[in-house]
Amino acid sequence: MKHILLLVLIATFAVSCKNDAKPEVKTVDVETEITKELDPDATYVKAEFTIEGMTCAIGCAATIQKKITKMDGVKSANVDFEKKLAMVEYNDAKVTPQSLTDAVSKVSNTYKVSDMQVVENFSTKKVCEENCTKPCCANKTEAGKMACVADCKKACCTKKA
Repeated sequence: MKHILLLVLIATFAVSCKNDAKPEVKTVDVETEITKELDPDATYVKAEFTIEGMTCAIGCAATIQKKITKMDGVKSANVDFEKKLAMVEYNDAKVTPQSLTDAVSKVSNTYKVSDMQVVENFSTKKVCEENCTKPCCANKTEAGKMACVADCKKACCTKKA
């Protein structure tokens, strides 16, 4: 009786095991980039401001940048976590410095905007790190010091450029 039961069980598995595996289909939502219509007659202004309270590049700076970029009238926005600096180009008829400040504050009340200023061109200056471990900084001109600033940890690089 046990042998017959075992044979029936093996036969059942052999017959029921088909190799018709169908691939599982998964749908993934992909964020699509919406292109904005820019007004060719608008006056675009460039503004830079400091954002205090950011703790990371991905969670904080990127979120703020997305929020500002989605604003109606904003042509471009870039938030630099390292410099704590936001650079925004916007239509001055649709966006005001106060609305930019409000947009940052709506992301989180821990972010504080300061030093808002209108500029001709965005800042491209690099900021030296506080302590320089590379010998390249010693006895260099300012331009030479900036060349090694990425790994710089000496007192010679503590001045912000």
